[in-house]
Amino acid sequence: MANGGPEIEQLILLLARLPGLGPRSARRAVLQLIKKKEQLMIPLSAALDRAVAAVTVCETCGNVDTRSPCHICADPRRDNGLLIVVEDVADLWALERAGVGAVKYHVLGGVLSPLDGVGPDDLSIDALLRRGPEFSEIVLAVNATVEGQTTAHYITDRLAPSGVKITRLAHGVPVGGELDYLDEGTLSQALKARTAL
Repeated sequence: MANGGPEIEQLILLLARLPGLGPRSARRAVLQLIKKKEQLMIPLSAALDRAVAAVTVCETCGNVDTRSPCHICADPRRDNGLLIVVEDVADLWALERAGVGAVKYHVLGGVLSPLDGVGPDDLSIDALLRRGPEFSEIVLAVNATVEGQTTAHYITDRLAPSGVKITRLAHGVPVGGELDYLDEGTLSQALKARTAL
């Protein structure tokens, strides 16, 4: 239990829920926020309030932005022939950081995982099936995990009747690896060396 009252304890508990932060890291972060109240805590609070009011999920691709369609979907310079399918927004952002090109994306919202109770209806696969025929190539940029590969095979089977070319990232992505943790060079090379499924 932290000293200092329920408000401070609540801050610690909420921050500890974030990925990569445990109770000890959350306590240190809260203490830093308190010490630098004017420089950190007040601007952070205001930014969070603005984000709550402005952030939305793109109705087209599933990206997180302040408008829908998002800036990527609304950009006329983006290649309408290439669609990259990712598991989540963090993967989309990783590919954008890697500078893979002016492409379009589709965020699945996870992967198929029967053990966790995640089926096709829990992901945005139906929306992908509707969008897919608009593109000449779909790149399945899912993680190299059992669930990721299962999801890729399921999507490939469902998209096969459309005749669209389906590829996947090259084997430069390590088995069991997650896109968000890979360096930009590996991601960029993996996309360039994609292969047909």
